Amino acid sequence: MPGRATRAAAVLLGLGALAYTAWLLEVLVRTGLDPVRTYVSELAAADQPFGGLFRATDLVAGLLVLAGALTGLAVTRRHGPWTLGGWIALAVFGAATAADSQLPLSCAPTADPECAARETAGLVPATHTAHAVSSSLAMTGAVAAMVALTVAARRYGHWGPLARTGPALVVLELAATVWTLAAVAAFEAGRGTWSLGVGQRLQVLLVAVWLAVLAGSLARRRAR
Repeated sequence: MPGRATRAAAVLLGLGALAYTAWLLEVLVRTGLDPVRTYVSELAAADQPFGGLFRATDLVAGLLVLAGALTGLAVTRRHGPWTLGGWIALAVFGAATAADSQLPLSCAPTADPECAARETAGLVPATHTAHAVSSSLAMTGAVAAMVALTVAARRYGHWGPLARTGPALVVLELAATVWTLAAVAAFEAGRGTWSLGVGQRLQVLLVAVWLAVLAGSLARRRAR
């Protein structure tokens, strides 16, 4: 990577990782939502007191990661198929995250039984369905990027820190994703939440940690 582009990508992805952890503010502010049971995205629901704040941070995170991914793609598109595919997947993650912020839930179904009943009956705005699609696309892009760029780091010798820590992060992310999907299925079947909030928060936190490692790896490569 040319030096300036490497630095730009590292800064953008590092800031994106930081913005993607804004949901941790729920430790400091009273959201009224139980982090063990609720979706992270319910913090940004239209009827929540801090919904505007969390939608804004999601938008910023998505745009920063998208810009960082496109910068990486522009200068490494000839560095092997895993690298190319990884940057494309990361761009999808960024774009879908930004779109997700503009398609908020109208209410919090895991915390509000009336909201859950309306959602089951199809009486909620279409943004609920659109949000589910954009959220799924974002996480699919994130997992695909984590796998592809970690493989690229190990196969092509691009980024030492990512090559060393990426595999463990990928395994943990896949485990958290399985947990989250199982918990969502249980909730939709009326069998409780299975600590859905914990699983999903672990899932998104691992994505942010991986982004930070990628950013650090880019910065270290530039320094060398």
